[in-house]
Order: sequence, then structure tokens, then C-alpha cells
Amino acid sequence: MSQAWKDYQQKNKDRFLSELLELLRIPSISARSEHKPDMQKCAEAVKQRMLEAGADKAEIFQTPGHPIVYGEKIIDPKKPTVLVYGHYDVQPVEPLELWHSGPFDPVIKDGKIFARGSCDDKGQFYMHVKALETMVQTNSLVTNIKFCIEGEEEVGSSNLADFVKSHKDLLKADVILISDTAMLSLENPSIDIGVRGLSYIEVEVTGPNRDLHSGVYGGAVANPITILAKMIASLHDENNHITIPGFYDDVVVATTEERKKMAAAPYDEKEYKEDLGVKELWGEKGFTTNERTGIRPTIELNGIWGGYIGEGSKTVLPSKAFAKISARLVPNQDSNKITDLLINHLKKIAPANVSVKAEPHHGGEPYMTPIDSKAYKAAAAAIKDTFGKDPIPVRGGGSIPICSLFEQELGIKIVFMGFGLDSDNLHSPNEKFNLDNYYKGIETIPYFHKHFAEM
Repeated sequence: MSQAWKDYQQKNKDRFLSELLELLRIPSISARSEHKPDMQKCAEAVKQRMLEAGADKAEIFQTPGHPIVYGEKIIDPKKPTVLVYGHYDVQPVEPLELWHSGPFDPVIKDGKIFARGSCDDKGQFYMHVKALETMVQTNSLVTNIKFCIEGEEEVGSSNLADFVKSHKDLLKADVILISDTAMLSLENPSIDIGVRGLSYIEVEVTGPNRDLHSGVYGGAVANPITILAKMIASLHDENNHITIPGFYDDVVVATTEERKKMAAAPYDEKEYKEDLGVKELWGEKGFTTNERTGIRPTIELNGIWGGYIGEGSKTVLPSKAFAKISARLVPNQDSNKITDLLINHLKKIAPANVSVKAEPHHGGEPYMTPIDSKAYKAAAAAIKDTFGKDPIPVRGGGSIPICSLFEQELGIKIVFMGFGLDSDNLHSPNEKFNLDNYYKGIETIPYFHKHFAEM
């Protein structure tokens, strides 16, 4: 069986790549309304690829936002069913000037595909489509497979939540398999056993009722940009500990044993800093870099603006200043509770010389996968089959908003089998996906289905 898979994949690897490149050429940016036609085009392309791979049926479900693509291959209702989740929408591409090539003109260089969505998540969900084709064409499919590929993951998955609630029978399965995470490296494979939750807000600080002359009024009227900067700076203390009262109340503190396992993961701080181009790292005192990005909650400033930012100078004291702020959450923290906490705290600490308006954008809950579950064991066995070593369990720093709702509504567990790398420039210019990782994913996924069916 395994040799037949390898032979088929080797014979068709160039086509597997060219099909992915076609998907990457579609600018499916969910956050931008001008790309709504591209979202529909991409959904139709995903549907067509599923059918070509051997799905019995594939269809597009329209939502108030962007479409959801559903597909399935049912070989025997009595056999286990695996629901594959992924997303075809991508992040905005700015700043464009930092890209070495067009974000939607994929370039292969040094064994890597450079394009927006190459890793997050077109390249990764498409591995499952090609794995399905491999198993169908080699007559070796041993599970039923369903696909739920959405177009709003990067903007909070709000319509997917309604879709899941109203299509429980359609999505009924025994496990949810997601490839939207990273592994340490091909030399040191790993499996994410959890992802962090997310709370995202936008803040508007208003001072005077209009922009003012900074000479005439400067020193007499509070500058909203200055005030906002001070408010944001106050969110961390000298140990980079978050100062919002109650922020850590629900945090499940990692055990000594879990921290010991995390410490076993290979980590080269010098290489880490060199890759990022920084001289020193920053973070909460008392925790390692891996712990800061996995088991600890954070608050980050994602954008700040106000006043004059055009060419040349304009001596203005602005009326308003804005910021986008996000918090990454860990088990037991609730995104709605943290959103309210953050908004109320910013309003409370604002001085009387400004007013504050804050509103939520989107959020999601943290999620943990038990390592003693049947699905995790199947994923670990699959990786050992193709990598030759047991994967290291790690906690991911990113967020997949729909995870907790999937489990809540469908009553099944999730397993993460990501084949990207943390250095793949997700959400940044020059996003990439290693060809070796892409092909390794296609090679490994059929083994998951084999082991899951046998357990």
C-alpha cells in the first residue's frame, strides 16, 4: 500500500505542484470587499479540485460573507469518518514594497514556494485533496473523508459557526483533522497539541473636536497620539507582565512536567535571533521563548495611526488616534471575557482630557488536544512512518477560531497535523512553503487515515 502511494505521488508530483500554484494565483483576501469576486472564484476552484481528486460530491454553500466549500468521499457508512478543515482565504499583502515577487504570482526559489497563502492555508489544505486522490487512485482509501474549507478564517469565521450549527448531520464525523499549524522542522517533526485563543479590538481616542495647529495649541491641549501611546505602554510592567487586573485569573498554569517536555524541543536562540534580525528577545520574565509563544497569554499592538502621515511635514495636533490590539489566550481564558476586560480597562485608564471608543473585531477560544486520544496517536504513528521518528508534542502560538466550536457542536476531537514552519512568514511579506514540506504532507496524510481506521 505505502509503495503504491509513493509511486503515484512521485509520478504526479509536478501536477500536484502546478495545481497548487493555480490556487495561489487567486487573490482570495477575505478582509477586503473588493476581493469578493475572487473569493467566489477560489471557492469554485476548490470545489472543482475536490471532484477531480475523487470526491463523490462537492458543493458551495453561500453565507452572508464568503462561501464555504463542502466535499465528501463516503466508501462505507460503517467505517470511521475524518472531517478535514481548512481555509482558502488569505491575509492582506501590505506592505507590498517588501515583497520580493508578486504575492499572487507564485515563485519557486531555493526549494520554496513564495506566495500569499502558500503555507497559510492553501498549500496545507491542498495536501489533503491530493492525499485523497492518492488513496482513491491506488484503491486504498479505508476511511470516509469530508472536507469543510471556508473563506473567513482570517476574519474570525463568524459565518462558519452558523454553518456548523445548522449542518451537524452533514459534518458528522469521528475526528477533525487540521493542517493549519507548523512543525519544528523536517529533522525534528512535531505535532501541535494546542492553539491559543484570540481577542481583537480597535480603539479610537479623541481629544479636541478638530485637528489643531501644533504651535498655537501644543502644550495646552492633550495630543491623542501621545495619550494612546502612554495607555498602550502601561499594559505591560517592567517584567513584561500584563497589568490589566484580572487578565490572568483563568489561566491554566502549565505543569512542571509539561514545561520539561517543551524544553526538550530543539531551540537555537542565536539562530532564532538571526532569522528575525533582532539583537535581543523580549517577553514575560520567568519564561522561555517557547513558553512565551505557547503556554502564556499575550497582548500585542497590531497597528497604530493618527495625525499626518503623508509626504513632507504638517504641524498638526490631531483630533484622533487609533490602534488595533489583540490578545492571544491560553486554556480556560474566554475571548468574550477578555475582550470586555480589555475595552473596559482602556476606558478606565484614559485621562479626562480624552474620550475613548473601543469595539471588538473578532475572537476565538483556545483549544487543547489530548495526547492520549485515538486521533493524536494515529497522527503520531503517521509521522513516525514517514519521518522515521516520533513527533514532539508542542503548543502552537497561533489561533484557529473555530476549533472550540467544532468540538462543542459536533462532539468530536481535533488533531493538528501541520507541515509548515514558524519561519514561513505567515501574515508577512514573502510568505513561503517548502516544497519538501508540501510533498511530505501529501505522503504522510494517507498513513493517518490508515492508522485511524485500525485503532
